[in-house]
Amino acid sequence: MTRRLVLGYLGITTFVLAILGLPLGVFFERQQVDGLMNDLERDATVLATLYEDALQDRTEADPQPATDYQDRTGARVVVVDDRGISLVDTGAASDRDLSTRPEIEAALGGNHATGSRFSSTLDTELAFAAVPVASGGVVYGAIRVTLDSDHVRDRVERFWWGLAATAAVVIVAVGGAGFVMARSISRPLRELQNTAERFAAGDLAPTTSRERLPELAALESSMNTMAAELDDLIQRQRQFVADASHQLRTPLTALRLRLENLEMAASDGEVVDGEELSRAIGETDRLGRLIQDLLRLATASQPRSSERIDIRGIIRDRVDTWTAIAEESDVSLEAALDDGDLFGWMTPGGLEQVLDNLLENAIRASPPGGVVRVRASRAFGSARVDIADEGPGLSDEEKVLATDRFWRGDPSTEGTGLGLAIVAQLVMSAGGAFLLEDAEPTGLVASFTVPLERP
Repeated sequence: MTRRLVLGYLGITTFVLAILGLPLGVFFERQQVDGLMNDLERDATVLATLYEDALQDRTEADPQPATDYQDRTGARVVVVDDRGISLVDTGAASDRDLSTRPEIEAALGGNHATGSRFSSTLDTELAFAAVPVASGGVVYGAIRVTLDSDHVRDRVERFWWGLAATAAVVIVAVGGAGFVMARSISRPLRELQNTAERFAAGDLAPTTSRERLPELAALESSMNTMAAELDDLIQRQRQFVADASHQLRTPLTALRLRLENLEMAASDGEVVDGEELSRAIGETDRLGRLIQDLLRLATASQPRSSERIDIRGIIRDRVDTWTAIAEESDVSLEAALDDGDLFGWMTPGGLEQVLDNLLENAIRASPPGGVVRVRASRAFGSARVDIADEGPGLSDEEKVLATDRFWRGDPSTEGTGLGLAIVAQLVMSAGGAFLLEDAEPTGLVASFTVPLERP
């Protein structure tokens, strides 16, 4: 990742330098060439005014101005008459016919000519400017000034090298800064990757917080939260397996012993003890109830979609169902429900399981002649259901332990100790809350809430 980021920085920098540096270099080169041509043309025009009288009067042209100019600038000056015959030439002999030279021909025609050409004699690039010597619209001759353009080319070349050196320094600086920046970004990402791989390998210890970008810090916090929740889930699953194994071991051992006793009695020809057989069947029933409750707890722990339910209708139905069972224990069921519709959101069949568990516990805890009261009302965007009994209640410590798996306040009572654990899991999965409180003057109130809106 570091390499890709650095290459990206360098690519962008090179592109920016290219679109800025290339036009600048081309502009500078053109400016230097145009400046040279303008200077030559201006100087040629000045020299033309110096030789205008001599050419117009057809008198001998004085070579001194041309010689002085050559000494001062290094340029060659050629003065020709209207026939193209050289009168003054600072670089060669005079009286030569130069009328066939394109720039001389153009100047004798009354035009200015500038440009450059390669001189095979001098083996160099020459810049030239040719202007007519005229007066009153009559051309009397021409002036041509030529100059070696190596100094301009060298100046342009030095400028290009300067641009290249500047670009190289910028690229190196950007590369160094980009490497540092890329490392500062990629290092935390590699650390987070290593952390994720460590989590995948089973080591769920949270990472040590370091100063880094807010986005990466938020990601690290989310990963730590995920690891903590996953570790808690794994620990609870391990504890669940251990508890289930422990709880299953007792009825299985008892069942095995009773079956072995029955087998020995049958092998000795003795009559099978009916009481022993009934006890074996009882252990089988206990084992079946335990397995069924374990399956319910596992189902309650799995995330499932919620559906809209009629809370008042379900409470009426479950109270009617449990009334007959309560009457067998000489316990009365009373339901107090608010007027109007009361709809909430819960997993399918979840409210029925919660009510069945709580009503069974309340009926079992109530003394003969006791009353179990069920109340449903609206409370802060949720439906609250209270189930109060008149039993002995629970201590504060027992209220905390009551929702633990396999916990039973009285080990001698029937049950698997999973009822309240299932209730708490179903309520929390639906987005509600479960609470155990003291009833007045005695007993226990089991309360839970059901969201009125989809969680």
